[in-house]
Amino acid sequence: MEQNLVIGSDNNSPLVPVISLSLFAVASGFLMSLIPLALEARDMSLTLAPWLASIFYAGLLGGSLISAWIVAKIGHRPALISFLFIIVLTIALMMFFASPSIWLGARFVAGVAVAGVFVAIESWLLMAETEKAKAKRLGLYMTSLYGGSALGQLGISLFGTDTALPLMIIISLITLAMLPPIFLRTGQPKKIAHTAIKLNEIKTLPSASYIGCIVSGLVLGAIYGLLPIELKTRYSHDQVGSLMAVVILGGMLVQPLVSWLNSRIEKALLMGLFSLLGILSIAMIEIATVTAGMMTGLFLLGASAFALYPIAITLACRNLTKSKIIAAAELMLLSYSIGSVIGPIVAGASMTIKSGLMLYLSICFAATLVYMLLSSRRHRRRVEQSMTTQTPIDL
Repeated sequence: MEQNLVIGSDNNSPLVPVISLSLFAVASGFLMSLIPLALEARDMSLTLAPWLASIFYAGLLGGSLISAWIVAKIGHRPALISFLFIIVLTIALMMFFASPSIWLGARFVAGVAVAGVFVAIESWLLMAETEKAKAKRLGLYMTSLYGGSALGQLGISLFGTDTALPLMIIISLITLAMLPPIFLRTGQPKKIAHTAIKLNEIKTLPSASYIGCIVSGLVLGAIYGLLPIELKTRYSHDQVGSLMAVVILGGMLVQPLVSWLNSRIEKALLMGLFSLLGILSIAMIEIATVTAGMMTGLFLLGASAFALYPIAITLACRNLTKSKIIAAAELMLLSYSIGSVIGPIVAGASMTIKSGLMLYLSICFAATLVYMLLSSRRHRRRVEQSMTTQTPIDL
């Protein structure tokens, strides 16, 4: 069995990854909404927006295939610094060269590096001693990620979209995110042997965890890449940033609830319930006649969309040994990336009709709801069968 040296759980402090993640999330949230809104000012077509989103997630997909090996080879802290530095370089290229080909190439490379950031931070935090500790750390991770992203949306109204200043601000924030792993060398976990998950073991991970991550990618890829354009047809640039912040704020504030429910409700059923909430939120957005109604719908959309990934990844990592946590995180990121590559392209095509993006999101949530209800039913049957064999069944 192949083994690589990686970071284990002893003396594992969440301080460094959470500080870095928070700063990175502010920059990333600002950048994701800035890109589609900045195209016209740089004489590039809005039709480039879905392709920029898709190629970024294609890079995320490619990065998810190699990032675990890099983290295992050089360690979490050096890997995190390196990935963040690469992202800074790609943004600098975009700042100096307003060319579709350069922007596409830069976003692909950035996607590879962002995958490394996520795998390094997720696996660092998930290497806790107990399932309860894992759930708490993942809740902290998601809250930092989405809280920072929501705060980053406000940069649209503060710094605009037309000049180089927003990109300079983003570069500065990511540079600051590199400082904690550079200077705070304590609290790192010790090294243990990392074991890759074999092909036959991949099949043993719950299928609902893969589906949850894929749908999360389908939905979030479209929200990040295309929702700003959808909102721009109804609101000003300043309002778009604030409304996107509401979406991500919903994703942030739901994380404590997700963490609490994760250990109390069967996970496939829980993902189904949040998918139902997603359908209801889109209905509210479509019938809203006042801004308050729109903001409520967007808040609930964020809550439902951002809840799927943490539930799916905790389902995948249950009962895995610490040596396989990185591999599991990589597999879930790979699943998420597949959805994220497909999502912006399909959603972009749907935007040729009125409310096409909302229709696309509704279909994603509805299909997930049906699948998760069927999966939950199968789970209950296994629970009933296990009553006679005393085989433990995970939520």
